Amino acid sequence: MKILVADSVPDNVIAILKADPSWEVVNLPKTKGNVAEEIRDADALLVRSATKVTAELLEKASRLVAIGRAGVGVDNIDLDAATRKGVLVMNTPGGNAISVAEHTMTMLLAMAHPVSQADASMKAGKWEKKKFTGSELRDKTLGLIGLGTIGTEVARLAQAHKMTVVAFDPYVSKVLATEQNIRLLPLEEVLKTADFISLHCSLTPETTHLINAKNLSLTKTGVRIVNCARGELVDEAALLAALESGHVAAAGLDVFESEPPADPRLVRHPNVIATPHIAGSTEEAQNVVGTRIAEQLRNYLATGAVKNAVNMPSVSPEEYKKLEPYIQLGEKLGTFVAQLTDQPISEVSISYDGGLADLNTHLVKNAVLKGVLRQILAEQINLINAGNFATARGIEVVEVRSGRRAKYTNSLGVALRVDGDAVSVLGMIGLNNALRILGVNNIDIDAPLTGFLLLFRNQDVPGVIGRVGTLLGKHAINIANFALGRILNSDEAIGIVNVDHKVPPEVLAELRAIQAVRQARVIEIR
Repeated sequence: MKILVADSVPDNVIAILKADPSWEVVNLPKTKGNVAEEIRDADALLVRSATKVTAELLEKASRLVAIGRAGVGVDNIDLDAATRKGVLVMNTPGGNAISVAEHTMTMLLAMAHPVSQADASMKAGKWEKKKFTGSELRDKTLGLIGLGTIGTEVARLAQAHKMTVVAFDPYVSKVLATEQNIRLLPLEEVLKTADFISLHCSLTPETTHLINAKNLSLTKTGVRIVNCARGELVDEAALLAALESGHVAAAGLDVFESEPPADPRLVRHPNVIATPHIAGSTEEAQNVVGTRIAEQLRNYLATGAVKNAVNMPSVSPEEYKKLEPYIQLGEKLGTFVAQLTDQPISEVSISYDGGLADLNTHLVKNAVLKGVLRQILAEQINLINAGNFATARGIEVVEVRSGRRAKYTNSLGVALRVDGDAVSVLGMIGLNNALRILGVNNIDIDAPLTGFLLLFRNQDVPGVIGRVGTLLGKHAINIANFALGRILNSDEAIGIVNVDHKVPPEVLAELRAIQAVRQARVIEIR
């Protein structure tokens, strides 16, 4: 296992990754190596904000399964490319919340009390006492856009300065906000009400350029704006125009649309306090996020547990322990059912029964899709990218949950809708976590779900089992298990024969030549 650390992290972070002596940890800031070369055989990559994980860089990685971002923002990682390649991306939300909140509060205070401008004046040998009159934060209204961990901490700090706090966040309940003495308002009301505005929302297509000319026109004359979240939240040209007109009195910016800023005019404006994306850069915060991401990478590589994933739902170690057998079952059922048809697949239906229906089954669903798609695609399919590949091929995925099933509990069913027909398989976890088939095409049959299987459909008449067994014996193919199932109200039956070796095409042809055998195919479960 090779873990590539591309950006500077504290020594204790490296120690966490080196705890397993069988793992190779390459610390590029120390070795001065090249990330594009070292990533070729790396299993995991740890970055901060400096390293840009582009699609081109990911294409060089032949073994990469996980990327850990020491911090919350993943703007430097091409998530679509990582997902297509099946690489899990994790971050560490909240690890630097205190640092960012304190930096935000510093910006608010620095805009109210022009300390930096007065300091520069003094250093230039001037004494301009009357020029730098400040204002108090007390009794002013702070408008927060985004009320997550950082926004909530900023509210707490602002309230200590006796500010009134209002906020816009469509995903936060009024009860939670009220408990924090925060009044939730629509976005327009926050913009119209606030003396200071601070951004703490995530970057989405809807929030890109949220602070634009139209929304700035809704704000009070003399409003002050802080952005320590994402540079793209602010239309910098619109903000500069509002500063030059005097409508916006001041701005505190730690992040920018491009970093470093391509246009220096905003940064150089006398009423702008600018810092180079350092809000989360405190010793304490870097230690916290570095430690957390190292632990998350270690746990994922060692156990498969997923925490703070940004391109798939997270699963705790406890959840993963419960799900792991069903992840294996789902993949093998998908592999099985995909080999029942040669027709294009338009829908995959997955049914969860019993206690399984109550679990977080996203990984089980992707395991099923992985098993199905690996039979029809040449690309590398895994638990991360299976859903994307299904969507790209126009395959609809349907999930059905039932707390009770007539015959079986904790069973997993997979059905494929194909041109003019449907095929299905039902399975469960048996004793000692053995994977078992319980039914094929709605016909009850009990067989191990492993290795090489010979599946045949035959007329339900005497002598078929003997002829099949004799034929396999003649070709030195050993039978491990022989299971039968009858089709109700029909003269047909099915059989599943688990064999030790793959049945050659010529033997399969002989089997199909048996008069009572109507269909036969070989299924391989890897």
